[in-house]
Amino acid sequence: MTQPTIAPLSDALRDRFAALVPRGHALTQAEDLAPYLKESRDLFPGRSRLVLRPGTVDEVSAILRLASETRTPIVPQGGNTGHVGGQMPRSDGEIVLSLSRLDRIRDVDPAGHTITVDAGVVLQRVQEAADAAGLLFPLSLGSEGSCQIGGNLASNAGGTGVIAYGNSRELCLGIEAVLASGEVFHGLRRLKKDNRGYDLRQLLIGSEGTLGVITGAVLRLLPKPRGREVAYAGLARPEAMLKLLARAQGAAGTQLTAFEIMPRLAMEFTLKHTRGARDPLVAPHAWYVLLEVSSNRSPEDARVTLESILSSALEAGEIEDAVIAPSNADATLFWRMREEMSWAQKPEGGSIKHDVSVPVALVPEFLRRADAAVTAAIPGVRIVSFGHLGDGNIHYNLSQPVGADKQAFLERWGEINGLVHGIVAELGGSFAAEHGIGQLKRNELARTKPAVEMDLMRGIKQLFDPYGILNPGKIV
Repeated sequence: MTQPTIAPLSDALRDRFAALVPRGHALTQAEDLAPYLKESRDLFPGRSRLVLRPGTVDEVSAILRLASETRTPIVPQGGNTGHVGGQMPRSDGEIVLSLSRLDRIRDVDPAGHTITVDAGVVLQRVQEAADAAGLLFPLSLGSEGSCQIGGNLASNAGGTGVIAYGNSRELCLGIEAVLASGEVFHGLRRLKKDNRGYDLRQLLIGSEGTLGVITGAVLRLLPKPRGREVAYAGLARPEAMLKLLARAQGAAGTQLTAFEIMPRLAMEFTLKHTRGARDPLVAPHAWYVLLEVSSNRSPEDARVTLESILSSALEAGEIEDAVIAPSNADATLFWRMREEMSWAQKPEGGSIKHDVSVPVALVPEFLRRADAAVTAAIPGVRIVSFGHLGDGNIHYNLSQPVGADKQAFLERWGEINGLVHGIVAELGGSFAAEHGIGQLKRNELARTKPAVEMDLMRGIKQLFDPYGILNPGKIV
């Protein structure tokens, strides 16, 4: 579809929109706008003359009705933790719609294992509410203290628990959203079985605010594990990871709740820049795996299962060493070292990032081919490839060579993306595993996705958003 020309937001129209929210929740001053116009990677500086902070679904509906009437672009924004620029306005004619004030936990249903929340509820609050009810909400991200459920669903966030629990899509039973017309899609159903026609919820999940503004959700809860054990294992090469993964899945099944991989360089960055971090094993290893086993039976069951996996892997020569966290505090530290791995790259200079997935069995081949290609292109580049082996999702990040010019390095972003994504495509993978498309990958999506799929996506966008006012310039 053709994107409309975006005219600057006039003072008169800005005042009309501002009147739709309570006093103090229409932000127009530069210092108030600033936090909403800057994202963590500094790749997509935002531009807007107005941020609206509605506190009810009715207020969101009124904003969308006026936007549809006046053809005014609306950019939904949650916790502003996205990595692909999907939450950033691109012109003074776009209005940022912050969902942060929609922050109620509407209902917890322990019998049905569900929780119903507003879109602006921070992920950590959902986890805590589930825990208070004796249950578990298993979505876990490094940004869980600030990311919001609406954004998690809009980007179909994955995280570290996908191997056992699935991504955000699998954890959502119902959606409430305001459409471009201002109409409210009332889909807050708590049913696990509902085959009444097309599942519109699934279209809204992962749409990055381009089809509707998510305002609420019904989320699945699970029984809380009675035991949980975390360990680090050291390995010599990526192929050994696959053997360890197969062994762990065979022994633990769905009790294997995490299987995270990282090279020695990533570990060194973490040790250097993460407060309190310590080398988990006596000697350094080329690769590390963080394993987590959870048991619904007992702490002893989790411990015995993990000990059995590691001891048999040691006997088979699949791993070189391993340690199980001796206490809950150590387990928390082990996880923090993994979760802060991305942030530990920042002090090392510029970083060219990739969020890719390939079939699990082909992860070692991807790493070997990608390492060879980027090293040939940029001698001295420091490769920090870590992620979720159980679902084939690798964050293939490249830190600039020591002493290199940061800007010159970052200017090669597109070139290096082309090399890495080309290998991913040859292996039948995806260049957008869990961070979404946003602005960063929009052109690449249009260039590489089959024409029939792009036509269908554009048709869906046209149907939901005929005037192109919902998050324009993102995805399609």
